[in-house]
Amino acid sequence: MSTNETSKHRNGATRSFAPLQPIPGVVYPPQEALERYSAAGLIGHTTLAEAFMATHAAHSGRPALVGAEGRFTHAQLDSISDRVAAAFLDLGLQPSDRVVFQLPNCNELVFALLGCFKAGLIPVCALTAHREREIGYLARHAWATVHLVPGDDAKFDHVEFSHHIRSEVPSLRHTIVARGPARDGALSLHDLYTAQDPEVARRRVLAVPRDPYQAALFQLSGGTSGVPKIIPRFSSEYVYNMRAMAAWLGFGPDDCFFNPMPLIHNFNLACCSGPTLLAGGAVALAPTLDPDTITAVLRDHRPTWMVLPRPILVKLQPALDAKVFSFDTGRGMMSSNSSEMFEQLTGLPTFHNFGMTEGVIMSTHPDDPEDIRRKTVGRPISEYDEVRILKPGTEEPVADGEIGEAVFRGPYTLHGYFDAPERNAEAFTSDGFYRAGDLMSKRVVDGNTYFVYEGRIKDVVDRAGEKINAEEVEIAVGTHPAVSACAVIGVKDKDYGERLCACIVLQPGNPAPDIAQMGRHLQVYGLAKFKWPERIEVLPAMPQTAVGKPDKGALRDRFGARAGG
Repeated sequence: MSTNETSKHRNGATRSFAPLQPIPGVVYPPQEALERYSAAGLIGHTTLAEAFMATHAAHSGRPALVGAEGRFTHAQLDSISDRVAAAFLDLGLQPSDRVVFQLPNCNELVFALLGCFKAGLIPVCALTAHREREIGYLARHAWATVHLVPGDDAKFDHVEFSHHIRSEVPSLRHTIVARGPARDGALSLHDLYTAQDPEVARRRVLAVPRDPYQAALFQLSGGTSGVPKIIPRFSSEYVYNMRAMAAWLGFGPDDCFFNPMPLIHNFNLACCSGPTLLAGGAVALAPTLDPDTITAVLRDHRPTWMVLPRPILVKLQPALDAKVFSFDTGRGMMSSNSSEMFEQLTGLPTFHNFGMTEGVIMSTHPDDPEDIRRKTVGRPISEYDEVRILKPGTEEPVADGEIGEAVFRGPYTLHGYFDAPERNAEAFTSDGFYRAGDLMSKRVVDGNTYFVYEGRIKDVVDRAGEKINAEEVEIAVGTHPAVSACAVIGVKDKDYGERLCACIVLQPGNPAPDIAQMGRHLQVYGLAKFKWPERIEVLPAMPQTAVGKPDKGALRDRFGARAGG
């Protein structure tokens, strides 16, 4: 075995950086890169399961999960997730089997997530809002064996939906209901893990052959080319990602993080709740975005760190004005932009962040000058993150201060989407830098290089932090019988940043569908609701570019500058 494929443990034994059992379709990091990052002390032979188990042991009596549905200490979370892991193993699941997660922010989500890490299973990080187009594709493409769903959603029957998906995806063997009663042949997560003896479960967990250089999660891209792409994130680098984020903003055992956006989403898991939990702190959970529920969390659990997107903060304003809760115990907030506005509303220092599920995370820092915190997205959180600014579509650098295409490489950055050779062929520079499709410029202040986000190259609408692929929505809208042509753009909105606008040309003799009619059509089509257009503009003809494509620049000039309600 060559020296660049091994690293010594403290006891003198060697361990290869290569995965023990490679998964077909997964692109693994180059061995020489792992050797370099290991030599620098960034990554080691620790899995996510072992990292969290060590934290739980060190902070056993401290709260780990808090919220309206109960409080669990680190010791309790450790024990329950042991039993979840043992229950999964009893179902015949094997390390590297895939489990599609489709749960709200709840205790059961964390139990199952840590249980998967301990059993060596790979969560597929889907959203509760995803429907047949997304879940069917992801389950089929990932060869998933389990679908984990809520059973108590009054607005959608996830159990019936899961049975339908299982009938379409041969690899899916089990539907597990994490909340509410199991029915129609589905299994109950609660019944599965409460049947396990805690001591026996711990022994079984310790015997699982976990691999720090294996994929630990299948995260999802924002979908820049159709349905979301699967992003393998590896155990050792995800531990580093979380620890680096915690160190950057100083998360510790006394902190409580509250981010009501999906916990399974990479931003929350890798940058907010995950790092705080790994640092021995607590995570506050709210299973819905109902203002009363969120107000209760803020009032009763007084988080120290928060992410509160503007649409949510606006709905909380009456309770804040009435002094139902306050931000007095807060240490800070995180936001992708508008730090000055958030600071005025909350009185808390607000740190801009920029990142992607594919890798690099940037953030402003508590020591940064105010001007930097307000006008940039900060710096990469790892000194080993590499960022170049290129002329778009080339590998030629731009001059300092000029806007260009940002490309990224580093210890936790993607090396290839899962089973997507065509996408991978265009997603990287010749020397392995990832092309995210973002435009940036850089500023050097007091010897530090800061980055300014300048927009997107790719056709994506950013609705309250969710990156929605325009082409995916165009295809869906185009299946409506009244639509002859469609182009989707983002229109400015003071609360959501952007909302989706479908610019359509009608089939001759057909009336234009309104928003409600289009929504009913897209529901049958199987598109997640957060991707439905919220505005429709009818055109006599679609404006064209010189090469015959829809002229979205002209459409944005005409419609995109209008502020939404």
